[in-house]
Amino acid sequence: MRLLDALEVTDREKRLKVARAILYLAQGVFDECDTEADVLHWSRHNIFLLYDMGIFTALLELLSMEIDNNQACSSAVRKPAISLADSTELRVLLSIMYLMVETIRVEMEDDRPEWRMAREAFKTELGSPLYNGEPFALLLFTMVTKFCSMSAPHFPMKKVLLLLWKTVLFTLGGFEELQAMKVRGREKLKLPPLPEDSIKVVRNMRAASPPASAMELIEQQQQQKRGRRSRRPLVKQDSLDTYNERDPFKNDDARDEEDDGEDVDSGIEGEVDPLDRDVIIQPPPPPPPLRPPTDRVSFPKGLPWAPKVREKDIEHFLESSRNKFIAVFTMEETPAEILYVGMLPSLSQYVIALLKLLLAAAPTSKAKTDSINILADVLPEEMPITVLQSMKLGIDVNRHKEIIVKAISALLLLLLKHFKLNHIYQFEYVSQHLVFANCIPLILKFFNQNIMSYISAKNSICVLDFPHCVVHEMPELTAESLEAGDSNQFCWRNLFSCINLLRILNKLTKWKHSRTMMLVVFKSAPILKRALKVKQAMMQLYVLKLLKIQTKYLGRQWRKSNMKTMSAIYQKVRHRLNDDWAYGNDIDARPWDFQAEECALRESIEKFNTRRYDKNQNSEFAPVDNCLQSVLGQRVELPEDFHYSYEMWLEREVFSQPIQWEGLLQSQ
Repeated sequence: MRLLDALEVTDREKRLKVARAILYLAQGVFDECDTEADVLHWSRHNIFLLYDMGIFTALLELLSMEIDNNQACSSAVRKPAISLADSTELRVLLSIMYLMVETIRVEMEDDRPEWRMAREAFKTELGSPLYNGEPFALLLFTMVTKFCSMSAPHFPMKKVLLLLWKTVLFTLGGFEELQAMKVRGREKLKLPPLPEDSIKVVRNMRAASPPASAMELIEQQQQQKRGRRSRRPLVKQDSLDTYNERDPFKNDDARDEEDDGEDVDSGIEGEVDPLDRDVIIQPPPPPPPLRPPTDRVSFPKGLPWAPKVREKDIEHFLESSRNKFIAVFTMEETPAEILYVGMLPSLSQYVIALLKLLLAAAPTSKAKTDSINILADVLPEEMPITVLQSMKLGIDVNRHKEIIVKAISALLLLLLKHFKLNHIYQFEYVSQHLVFANCIPLILKFFNQNIMSYISAKNSICVLDFPHCVVHEMPELTAESLEAGDSNQFCWRNLFSCINLLRILNKLTKWKHSRTMMLVVFKSAPILKRALKVKQAMMQLYVLKLLKIQTKYLGRQWRKSNMKTMSAIYQKVRHRLNDDWAYGNDIDARPWDFQAEECALRESIEKFNTRRYDKNQNSEFAPVDNCLQSVLGQRVELPEDFHYSYEMWLEREVFSQPIQWEGLLQSQ
């Protein structure tokens, strides 16, 4: 309570000192703990205590004050180089708020009943327009747009984006909550249940071996001409999926003996990078099971997806379509609805700002003088002078960019999925803004790199991770230890980002011929084929989906030369009724007026937004009151002399007018 009172002092230095003390409490008073588990325990305990004391509201007031601090903004604009020192107080405030949002969001089995109540209250509070009439996420979106417009270049964007992502994840819900909302929504609209959970199905799929490159095919032909035994073009399927089926307690001697004779043939033809040969992306150890082990997806042998064909599918198609897309005009005040209403006036600015940050953080982007500086909250005041300091800063800068890409990709995917569930036109509005802001070529540019190097990047220093760095003694860092990196073969942060970006690209192009043609025009097929080298089932699935939708536009020669990719599409991607994706004779492959297609969609979206959210509605979209009692109970403004002549008005307009009773009966 003393710290809470001290947050309101006018002295900036004292206020910063108090904020640091609150941050120390939120971090688990690590100086008094002996183990990492103790730090995490007391961090969780203290964060719920801070929330009960109303610390978050006080921090929000300080954050709003810092955002509106014109003096700090103008000072940062005039500076030639911005460093960590320019955002000290902002970073402390955002760190406390992030710890509170993320810790309270995650539910633990041993949580107290009062903590569970606090979680629901905090979730409702963050998602409601309680902060100056708008949700908390809108304040963070405002920080993003101010930073990208160069009016506040000192804002720590990494922390802002992380807090924004976790806030949206907390208030709207993650993928499991989204799936539950889909099930409830379909039950409410009396639609048939979903055939399966896509995420569960993907977890049971096997990763395929990547297609051979042109150089590998040439080398194979040369070996055949020299009379050598040709190597097998496919990696053995068992070696690709050990992370799905291998029993960690099972002796692998028998498997090793079987594979001894095939060591030469375990990879694709030719000398391939070791990362592409036998390395399998293995997930981290699974957490303890929260559900009974019998809760598994069951599907028939053969293709992994349940076919989307039901009895009387054709007869019920129109009815189900109307229920899904037309009869959803009464929207509830859901968190997604509240967020959309708040974002609507400045949605284009938010989308452009996020894509600018994504472009600046992409590994393929080159530094430009007019681009935004996303390193303001990572560069020190004094630049490094030794090789070790330079290496450490380089790792930190790369890690900083990777975290920004992760936060933006996850945020955009969450918004698209929740808006699509809330109302299809909300999803289409955000999607169209992303397309018009060149999101499709941006994502393709992101993947136009050595994707295996990006997936296997080691831009982290384990001994500096929290809470390890505050509990254990710090070992001496050397250039060799920094160059070696950690023991993980793959960077799960970057894999997560790649999958998110692929899913965003799928959502933007699905059932949109004009956007599918953009994939063809930007020559995405070879870029996506290179991404298949990553032997991870979920990432491969979304790459194959993108290849499937454009296959009919790529020509017969491409299909003939890529039969292995075509086979993988058939095996792993869902197929629909009358789905002839592999042939170019479909009506969808004919030339289309793509501009007219987007314009028609834009017109429908604008009608939807005008009808539902325009406060100055014209009579065409104004709702009609059909209740007799309500209409008769309304007060009607009459002219002053009406009571002198109302008898004449009744005689003329009512009594002298014949009533056609037969006509009324017939119209019924």
